[in-house]
Amino acid sequence: MANFHLYLAGCALLLTLGWPSSTGLPLRTDNYAQCAPLFRGLLENIKNATCTNSSVCYGIISDRVEMRTAETSLACAPTLNENPGCKMQRNSSFSKSECLSNIRKDLVYYEAAISSYLKTPLRSPENEEALLRPTLDIIKSLKNCSLMPNEENDSSEKDAAQMWVKNIYDNRLEMCKMMKGFYVRTITINRAVGYITSGDHMK
Repeated sequence: MANFHLYLAGCALLLTLGWPSSTGLPLRTDNYAQCAPLFRGLLENIKNATCTNSSVCYGIISDRVEMRTAETSLACAPTLNENPGCKMQRNSSFSKSECLSNIRKDLVYYEAAISSYLKTPLRSPENEEALLRPTLDIIKSLKNCSLMPNEENDSSEKDAAQMWVKNIYDNRLEMCKMMKGFYVRTITINRAVGYITSGDHMK
């Protein structure tokens, strides 16, 4: 099972490397000016939450990474992945709406998971709240970003709320692994948003 999670993470990283280098150039749309700093802030915030000295991951020895699904990596990949060892390939042309819809599903899922985690007994309530609450604030702002589609309820929100039924250590272990996965996913999301707002997806 651990190898499967590492496989997913490896394929997701390979897919993110497929974005053209032009996404590093100044971008053209007004939506990007509103959304891009929030996505970058989310990435930095999650990075801080997953460091070994953070309240969430402190004392946890695990390299496992867990992500919601591979759907966002597939939907947001700009080109087919030509790596024969990775089966996570998209067999259709790039769809901006599908990519953004999957990004929103990710945001909804992780928002629900973090919110429900903060309602459970915590090892260090004050520190974990201070670490994770800003992530929730950024996610809420991103859901209202003009670039994002306005979609109603998603089943993943209910699934995330059922995650925390274990003891404090096991919950924290799962949160640490989940946040590491969220970090990998947010790299993908940042590159996808750059790809979309640069206009490269229309070429």
